[in-house]
Order: sequence, then structure tokens, then C-alpha cells
Amino acid sequence: MTTTRTLLTAVPSPDQESVTAWMQAGNCRRYETEVFFPSDGAGVDRARAICSRCPIVDQCLDYALENRIEHGVWGGCSERERRRILRRRNLAPAV
Repeated sequence: MTTTRTLLTAVPSPDQESVTAWMQAGNCRRYETEVFFPSDGAGVDRARAICSRCPIVDQCLDYALENRIEHGVWGGCSERERRRILRRRNLAPAV
């Protein structure tokens, strides 16, 4: 019996003019979605490792912060880390 493994895309395929077209270049495209929605710290570390080699990690984090995405690892940051970043931004004096 042969087992085949289907890789799922973490991000849907957007139109090239879409505001999310940049997602096509993400390393997450090569992994199952569940990798980026872990239930434990070890899972978060695995997702972070994938993100650390991603060419669009900064865009991904900015997107998650701007859209207040509450779940999953985005731009190499967990939900808790993104909340901290947002709190720091809100506490920073206006320039």
C-alpha cells in the first residue's frame, strides 16, 4: 500500500493585482496549513524556522499586524508576540 502526502497551501492563490499577491513568494506555500497554526511551543518553533528563511517575512508580519490577525504564526511571530508588538506601537509617542 502506497501512501501519498498532499501538501496544502497556507495561502490561497491571489490574482497578481491583489493586495496579497506577495504571498505567492512565501515559504509557507510548501507546507501544510496546520504547521502555521500550532497547538504548542514546539510547533511555533518549527513555523518560526520556516519563516526565518522566507523572502517575504517582513511583509507577512506587517500584513498580520495591519489586519489584526489573531491566530497562527505570521512573519515568524506567534499570536503573543504580535500582541506585544501592537502594544508597543500603541504606547510609542507619535512622531
